[in-house]
Amino acid sequence: MIKEGIAMQHKRWAVVSIASIPLVMTLGNSMLIPVLPTIEKKLDITSFQVSMIITVYSIVAIVLIPVAGYLSDRLGRKAIIIPSLIIAAVGGIISGWAGWQAENPYWLILAGRTLQGIGAAGASPIVMPLIGDMFKSETEVSKNLGIIETSNTLGKVLSPVLGALLAGIIWFLPFFAIPAFCALSVVLMIFLVKAPKKEKEKPVPFKEFVQGVKGIFKRHAKWLLAIFIIGGILMFILFGILFYLSDLLEKKHEIDGLKKGLYLAIPLAALCIASYITGKKIKENQILMKWLIVSSIGFLGGAVFINSFFDNVWVTMGLFLVGGIGIGISLPCLDAIITEGIGKEERGTITSIYSSMRFIGVASGPPAIALLIGASEKIMFYVLTVLCLIGVFVSLKGIHPPPNKGKPNEGDTIWKKSGG
Repeated sequence: MIKEGIAMQHKRWAVVSIASIPLVMTLGNSMLIPVLPTIEKKLDITSFQVSMIITVYSIVAIVLIPVAGYLSDRLGRKAIIIPSLIIAAVGGIISGWAGWQAENPYWLILAGRTLQGIGAAGASPIVMPLIGDMFKSETEVSKNLGIIETSNTLGKVLSPVLGALLAGIIWFLPFFAIPAFCALSVVLMIFLVKAPKKEKEKPVPFKEFVQGVKGIFKRHAKWLLAIFIIGGILMFILFGILFYLSDLLEKKHEIDGLKKGLYLAIPLAALCIASYITGKKIKENQILMKWLIVSSIGFLGGAVFINSFFDNVWVTMGLFLVGGIGIGISLPCLDAIITEGIGKEERGTITSIYSSMRFIGVASGPPAIALLIGASEKIMFYVLTVLCLIGVFVSLKGIHPPPNKGKPNEGDTIWKKSGG
């Protein structure tokens, strides 16, 4: 009993250490959102150009995430995560130095953000399969994935406040904060996380591995594609709304600095709390997961649509708070479905493809919203509402849990545990 207690204590600290990674990676990206209008002024660039500081990070991550997932399946999770955190730290140093010393820093900042994207590809997306490897019980997996998603959303809550606070001192200081956060995560990963030992066996040839992944998609294309699409839509809406709010508060309502950061933290705090509670409650209840996804995206769509009729900052904040709750409920359910539904050997690759889809939403949200705002705010709200309706439709048609509410059986049409 004592040994079991010690082992559980070690696992709790390991989860805390692993949870620092999505927190750090989220800070590394979202922390810049409230600073974008300031960067736009300092560098004398367009709104679209400044949005690319977020987008280039995500585009690089989209391309490299599946590669990192494959390598983590072959070489081990920590062997990919730790070097990736170091690369992200170097990217932050380059971007910060460019803002501090370079005469024309824009392109050097983008170069640093590119390196950060490479680091992000090999760090945050590998967290989900690592949690899946560490815990055998699906209830434990769901619970700890809820903690991971909460850490992710906590990063989003802290980001606008911390970003505004640091930029209020020196506008490029948020770039320099990233290496410090990465260093902390590296130390925690080295000393507190012991990844499950892989069985000593001959590595599966790449061609055979690809065939295995193709087999998974062939058997489970419907629900996998549904999860991928929903994840991408939610991230598109979340980062699009954050970009819109940052722009709206500063340019229209003259709210900037730390005050703006606190305003942006309100819907994100709701998202964070919703993620934590959902992760604890869903356990193995697959039917509950589906209907939480459907209803929460519906609430999000309703909040966005109603917002098109108002021009009051408090109404906007209140409605986006409701939308944040909707996103926060959906994300742990999506994480649990995709992590519990794939066998260990391909888990890193499949969850990484899912992370790529989320990053596509992150990358495309800010520039798309920048273009839509230029056309019409109402059109922007209508586009986001339509995306929510698509998310609801895909959830209803694509996710079909088996009728039992406990563990999935071998013959169930979703979440089969045979590696696909």
